[in-house]
Amino acid sequence: MRPIHDYQPPPDNGITLLFEDEHLLVVDKPAGLLSVPGNSPVKKDCMESRLQAEFLEALTVHRLDMSTSGILLFARNKTMHSAMSKLFAEREISKTYIAVVNELVTEDKGEINAPLMVDWLNRPKQIVDDEGKPSCTFYEVISRDEHANTTRVQLTPITGRSHQLRVHMMSIGHAVLGDEFYASDEAYAKAGRLMLHAAKLRFMHPLTHQNIYIDCPPAF
Repeated sequence: MRPIHDYQPPPDNGITLLFEDEHLLVVDKPAGLLSVPGNSPVKKDCMESRLQAEFLEALTVHRLDMSTSGILLFARNKTMHSAMSKLFAEREISKTYIAVVNELVTEDKGEINAPLMVDWLNRPKQIVDDEGKPSCTFYEVISRDEHANTTRVQLTPITGRSHQLRVHMMSIGHAVLGDEFYASDEAYAKAGRLMLHAAKLRFMHPLTHQNIYIDCPPAF
């Protein structure tokens, strides 16, 4: 397996809050930063620990891969944590990602239904397998760059499997640029980071019943 790009996240004070109330915190996680601590001492720096340095009560609701940037939610109390976890489990949260993938995607939009399961001999990689869990992703082309032979796409996951967007795009021949797990050498070398970003989030606040719309455009 090739190494993750040497992409350095901003220092500890580089927290960008996108939304804050007494129940919930939403941040823009930079690429190259873990969502939660890893097992080794060198993997203690993460979005959770950085946020808890300022908001001690912050509880992780969901995660993004280390290489993925974008919207990440934290609850500020156990009641909110339970309520948000339920929304995720019941697919009551709409998530949209932006990615740049290799080669020109022919269709303007499409649906990928490909069951996924862990590749036990190559963990944490995932594979498409008929015995895997049902997995669905919608994609829509934003723009095509014929000179670079790449396509910018909007991705909407209906299910939330590990590495789902990365594997699904690879499965139709368009790996995400900079992907250390699934891209070809060519596609990996086209970017200095994984070109995948959690850009939009939509849900009804489970305690205030306010419709929350969070937009966080990618830096790429």
